[in-house]
Amino acid sequence: MTFELALLLLAILLLLLLSGFFSGSETALTGASRARLHQMEQTGNKRAGVVNRLRDQHTKLISAILLGNNLVNILASALATSFFISIFGDIGVAYATLIMTALVLIFAEVLPKTFALRRSIPVALFVAPVLRPAVFILSPVVMGINAVVDVTLRMFGIFSVDDDADALTDAAQDELRGAIDLHSEDAGIIMHEKYMLDTILDMDEVDLSEIMIHRKNVEAVDSSKPIQEIIEQVLSSPFTRLPLWENDPENIVGIIHAKDLLRAIIPLNGDYGNIIIKDIAIEPWFVPETRTLRSQLNAFLERKSHFALVVDEYGALMGLVTLEDILEEIVGDIADEHDIDVPGVEVLKEGNIISKGDVTIRDLNRKLNWSLPDDEAATIAGLVIHEAQIIPDEGQAFIFYGYKFEILEKEHNQITEMRITALAH
Repeated sequence: MTFELALLLLAILLLLLLSGFFSGSETALTGASRARLHQMEQTGNKRAGVVNRLRDQHTKLISAILLGNNLVNILASALATSFFISIFGDIGVAYATLIMTALVLIFAEVLPKTFALRRSIPVALFVAPVLRPAVFILSPVVMGINAVVDVTLRMFGIFSVDDDADALTDAAQDELRGAIDLHSEDAGIIMHEKYMLDTILDMDEVDLSEIMIHRKNVEAVDSSKPIQEIIEQVLSSPFTRLPLWENDPENIVGIIHAKDLLRAIIPLNGDYGNIIIKDIAIEPWFVPETRTLRSQLNAFLERKSHFALVVDEYGALMGLVTLEDILEEIVGDIADEHDIDVPGVEVLKEGNIISKGDVTIRDLNRKLNWSLPDDEAATIAGLVIHEAQIIPDEGQAFIFYGYKFEILEKEHNQITEMRITALAH
């Protein structure tokens, strides 16, 4: 073998190594955990910061890697063809094709990409400082390539969404949901944690009307009652804040806090005749029922309040919501020694329960790991009425979504109790 052929062979081997470098780099930089790299950057890892900056330029990075990879592969194939022709003549073209295909596939594609998949973080940290100047040097060519690509895609009606914040946010949320479902299937997180994470992601889609305490279940204080009765009601209530109404139960004029009432009556030593209950009450806070959980949670934190009254578009009282209600949507029921235990769901046997009509669909799904839809109704009674398109009578039964709903009790037009049976799928 002549010196020229030896140099040619060495050049081919170096180009194959470069091809493997580009292939492994692409796999490592796209497959490495973004969350892990972000955490490493926050703890002071400068190379992790370089990786993150490169990934922020995702299109330029991929284009530069593909450009470099194709250049070295084509050049290696051309040199290999020349090498084999000089040894075997025209038949060397066939030898070069077969041998280079095998070498590129094994040592420049499969092997480096497999290694990069198994060691994505270390490989990404290693290649990032090398690729950063390469991306900068190749950026003019990459910009030209991307311009041609964009024009071609636009011809087919495909437009860029890089600047569409909503699309990127939705994509990120979908990715998070997919990761949660994936790890749930792999027993990476328990079911309760899955519901917590799902609820956090759903906070912009759930309105207060879906979690509020309905006005018919709200305990309120009549301002016209004798002060002694009001004191007894407030102190015997399991709630620390009670709405105060005047003339009409829906005309809320204030909120009585048990601590404020106690501060007012303790110095009086039992002489409560001169107390004016409205002077003790604080101003009520009204919020629209269409407000989302995330918006209301932020409002609670900003206002430093725990209690709000929910009204509809006409200003009519619909119910109330507390900070605890929103937190319970995320973490589940928060019970203390003063809570009244009012079970709304009684599990008779597997797949067969007795439920109150005002039990929310979200609570039922969380309790029994069901997946009943809550888009059109907040309570289980509301779901039955929505699907049946009638107000059912006692004894009627309906089958929706793989479940049988049998009406057990009804008061006026309200379903108060039903039996739900999960049918075999």
